Amino acid sequence: MRLSAIDRPSVIEQLTQTVFDVVIVGGGIMGAGIALQAAAAGLKTAVIEMKDFGEGASGCSTKLLHGGIRHLKTFNVDLVADIVRERAHIQNIAPHIPHRIRMVMPLYREADATFTPFNANIAMELYDQLAGISNDSPYAHTLLIADDVVETWSQLDQQNLCGLASYLDYWSNDARLTIENIKEAVAAGALAVSQLKVVDLAKQANQMVITARDMFTDQLIDIRGKVVVNATGGWTDEVRNLIKKTDMQPMQALKGVYLVIDQQRLSLPDPIYFDSGLHDGRMIFVIPVEGKTYFGTPDIAYQGTTSQVKVAQEDVDYLLKVLNYRMPTVNLTRQDIEASWVGLWPDVDSVQRDLHGPGAVVNVSERTELNDSVPPVSSEFGVPGPARTTACFEILVENLVIHVRGGTLNDYRLIGATTMKALAEILQEQYAMHVTLMDSTKIPVSGGHFDPAQVEAVIADYAAKLIPFGISEREAALLANLYGSNSPRLAVYLATGVVAPGLTLAQTSMLHYAVYEEMALRPIDFLLRRTNYLLFDRAETQRIEQAVINEMARLFNWNHMDELAMVHEYYRLRDECQLRTL
Repeated sequence: MRLSAIDRPSVIEQLTQTVFDVVIVGGGIMGAGIALQAAAAGLKTAVIEMKDFGEGASGCSTKLLHGGIRHLKTFNVDLVADIVRERAHIQNIAPHIPHRIRMVMPLYREADATFTPFNANIAMELYDQLAGISNDSPYAHTLLIADDVVETWSQLDQQNLCGLASYLDYWSNDARLTIENIKEAVAAGALAVSQLKVVDLAKQANQMVITARDMFTDQLIDIRGKVVVNATGGWTDEVRNLIKKTDMQPMQALKGVYLVIDQQRLSLPDPIYFDSGLHDGRMIFVIPVEGKTYFGTPDIAYQGTTSQVKVAQEDVDYLLKVLNYRMPTVNLTRQDIEASWVGLWPDVDSVQRDLHGPGAVVNVSERTELNDSVPPVSSEFGVPGPARTTACFEILVENLVIHVRGGTLNDYRLIGATTMKALAEILQEQYAMHVTLMDSTKIPVSGGHFDPAQVEAVIADYAAKLIPFGISEREAALLANLYGSNSPRLAVYLATGVVAPGLTLAQTSMLHYAVYEEMALRPIDFLLRRTNYLLFDRAETQRIEQAVINEMARLFNWNHMDELAMVHEYYRLRDECQLRTL
């Protein structure tokens, strides 16, 4: 089966005609990972998403499979061991997604500094051992005194700078990781549809009825499932309130905000990660990628509704203040910002746990197994005030509904495995169904079906095989890195020779693949999440955006009103991304 946008109406019809073993609400990374594991276990699986797959926090993260070295300040060795172990699992099942980087931490002589040279060296020694990094590895940690890095890191504020620590980390295309999990779930038999918003959940007889609104047609449909998994991230409590029928309270959440500038304004030899210097407990990431540099923090406390999550002027002011404080010669201004993104997720440490009653049989936090339930940990991280690190998750069960709260990109496979244990118990108890759980560390995602020990060689081979179809070496490398073992599928589209007006052969093939095999329904889906054009290539985005709209109008046969609606939505979202609305 393919995840085809053209087939969406027929898939919706199938949704209404099937009683599923599990219906997963939420097509972010958590829902995608659970859907893959459920489908691989042979369960009748459906996953529905109210927006695009990965349109929430799953496509708006720091875009790192971060090693969690910060937690070693308090010697939380077990936590970091689990983080790097999960990261290794992701490397194995999605080898085309993570890319090794050397992360650098400037160390400042400040009273509330997260690390000093002394404890940073101890933490990194532990980190290398936990991650299996040998001393002779090019990614083994280093610790340099400030005098040794003045030239290389001349942008950094030299006052009170006492050293630079560096260690292995991984950059990851979060939106691609999400869609690859969804595609593999569909290949294993799941049904997946985006732009279906749940408006009601009710138990009828011994099954759940999910009423969803088609965001394109405004029609309501009913989907039936034995168990519902609520994996909606920042929207978890909103979905839960559909069952409890209670008034929604403003959710307690964390907001991550990231701003993109051109590398000509700020060029760094490596990504860096440092204390804000404003005594607020936050740490800031600055990541060079694809000719751009983005910077931001995942630790902004948020009070408000999920519909209002945007990059605010105070967010921009704060991040510019921090960057200009730590890099006083750069002098960044609002005019330097080319793009932005914002993500929202529950602050599990502050969520009221009022589910602990009848039916609340599962309460899993941090990285414990299902039968090792312990209270979530928050205070030991030593992060004061509004800057909080959510390094835990909960699996909470209410009757036939499983709620997934919290977690990070690194945790998604483990959260899926933990959820599957809870799901198997419910199906056994309520329906006498025996579920054979699969080893999810051995299930590659779509695009990841090749030897993870040979990533560079395999990707280079895929790229070489694409060049004869008439694309450049640069384009071939882009496609091979983006699609991994799905590169031969791209070759099918390249072989047609179809070139849409205003697009290259490679871009046309990417767009057609996104529509026919990745359920890209809107221009924003393609330009922002199936590719990174809108985030990291403003000039090319401006050149091709109308051509993308025109070609999608042709593929979908949009009428005049449909096309106007798509154009209006795209430019509104583009302007938000580029901060034109501030």
